[in-house]
Amino acid sequence: MAVLRTVVMAAGIFFIVLLALSFTSLPYRLYHSLGTKLTTKITQPPDLIVLLGAGGMPGGESLIRIHYTLILAGRYPQSRIVVALPADTVSFEKSDHYRIVSELINSGIDSSRIISETKGTNTYEQVIQIDSLIQQHDNQIVIVTSPEHMYRAIRCFRKRGFSWVNGLPAFENAFEEQLLIHSRGKKKSAKTLNENLDLRYNMWSYLQYEIKVLREYTAIIYYKLRGRI
Repeated sequence: MAVLRTVVMAAGIFFIVLLALSFTSLPYRLYHSLGTKLTTKITQPPDLIVLLGAGGMPGGESLIRIHYTLILAGRYPQSRIVVALPADTVSFEKSDHYRIVSELINSGIDSSRIISETKGTNTYEQVIQIDSLIQQHDNQIVIVTSPEHMYRAIRCFRKRGFSWVNGLPAFENAFEEQLLIHSRGKKKSAKTLNENLDLRYNMWSYLQYEIKVLREYTAIIYYKLRGRI
């Protein structure tokens, strides 16, 4: 009983700390750092644009990564595109992988530029499979993935022996907060309006950032212990 009480108290304290941090910018700063710590401004055409797939298609994560991939593909028309997402090769045309490839082609990308990696079921396996497909560690690579995943993805490629790896984190654009304020609310003080927005939207967004960051740091620790990064 004492052990259970201790666990419940610890969980309660942990939740209170997370809730308190959601009223600060720390969750976003950590999230942003994971996306930008190992990335630099892209100044030369990469040999490969690696789109690391996420979840179902259509879906928010997949569509935003496709959006950034299309930006790079348009800027560097000679670069090949690797789409990495597990797929059932028997019913490939019904897979999310196929839908991502179709979206790229429908957006103007020549199908000859696209390389499909369908076997890897996690970041580590995807890097191994991509390595076996291209077999050139001197290729210049730009990874497109979610911000919180970028640090681990780049470290995996570098651990595998790729010497030039950069990334374009798929950040979402923030909605203009002033559009959320009713015309009658504009008469209130700026401080009151900011407090209302913090409670209505920012706090919940930062709670989501906390979950993403905690999950990703757990994955990073696991990958380090396994020698994958």
